[in-house]
Amino acid sequence: MRSRTRTSAAVAATAALALTAGLGLAVTGAHASGSKPSGPAWTAAWAASPQRASTGFKANWSEDGFSGHTLRQVVRVTEGGDRARIRLSNAYGTSPLHIAGATIARTKQGAAVEEGSVRRLTFEGRRSVEIPAHGQLSSDEAGLRLKPFESVTVTLHLARTTGPATFHAQSFATSYRADGDHVGDAGAGAFDESTESWYFLSGVDVRGARDRDRAHARDGIVLFGDSITDGFASSTDLNRRWSDALAERLAKAGTPRPVLNAGIGGNLVLNDSAWYGERGTARFGRDALDLPGVGTVVVLEGLNDIGFSESDTPTYKPAPKVSAAELIAGHRKLIRAGHAKGVKVVGATLLPLGGSDHYGERAAKVSDEFNEWVRNSGEYDGYVDFDRALADPADGERIAPEFDSGDHLHPNDAGYRAMARAVDLEAL
Repeated sequence: MRSRTRTSAAVAATAALALTAGLGLAVTGAHASGSKPSGPAWTAAWAASPQRASTGFKANWSEDGFSGHTLRQVVRVTEGGDRARIRLSNAYGTSPLHIAGATIARTKQGAAVEEGSVRRLTFEGRRSVEIPAHGQLSSDEAGLRLKPFESVTVTLHLARTTGPATFHAQSFATSYRADGDHVGDAGAGAFDESTESWYFLSGVDVRGARDRDRAHARDGIVLFGDSITDGFASSTDLNRRWSDALAERLAKAGTPRPVLNAGIGGNLVLNDSAWYGERGTARFGRDALDLPGVGTVVVLEGLNDIGFSESDTPTYKPAPKVSAAELIAGHRKLIRAGHAKGVKVVGATLLPLGGSDHYGERAAKVSDEFNEWVRNSGEYDGYVDFDRALADPADGERIAPEFDSGDHLHPNDAGYRAMARAVDLEAL
């Protein structure tokens, strides 16, 4: 990865909290009263980008939603703290979302949580809350000590009918459902259904563990992109995405920083998709720049913009043919948005796509032109060359066999580790 020095007069303050009905706005504050929290600043420790309800790649509960259920979701934080809060999203809901109760706890195994760690969550002091259609909110803080790389379980009681659920389609982690109210259960017995998606939960924030002085108040790193960032083909429940590998590498190097994953499978830079989320230029603020404590964003996106038109896959349509100039223009929007927030924006070359359903002469040409722009334009604050890091030495248009998940497009677990190794940590 190559870095470039940039100065910026823009200094982004952590947004004050609360509740918003704006579809494209992230909520990063602490209490609906709007008062500033005392003590250390909040930092995002885990995040997932919200999506509209859809069939998805695997069976999920998003289109049917929930009614009289308790939903239990397990996530792994990359930053520790002695206080925690959750962020919930009803961004794509068409009616208010009623949360009858919520808890946070340290994970034991599967749907079970550690005895004595269950903390009831409140919202402006109340145990239940209603999130308006298209709204998002943060809970009040809960006193729960979490270590970096510890798994945490968030449980929501959805007593009323929710309608189609705002969700994140590909979690590569198991979520659980039970009939009735089991929000305070430590055991897993009632949770007899499971899926591999996250619902309504868009973030877990922490504060109070590390001495986050002014120099480190915004050291969070967001990885922004499509299915490769999302971790497609990585091992379920093992935290093997490249965001996980990068966070682990930073910690091993003695420079721990929270790493947040803002990937959506199938996402595009330039066009919205009913299946694959709002276009990257539209969701960049909500899903990356507005997360608390973020100072760097790494952008890896564009393979779907240039590759969908090479395939007859129905969910890829409409798939207009995109030129390198058009894709570069979209990335320039992301760079400008990041700089306006005082955030370092690092680019990434697109991975080899030879042999995949995204491959064609035109897609290969546009990919090469785009990658040369990333390497040579100097417009990003730095770049990481995934194209060269994962290429097959015998055929540079293909992913090396040891890194290929089998579809010639997505890395396997070893490939995601190779992506993390390709990053110059000092340039983040």
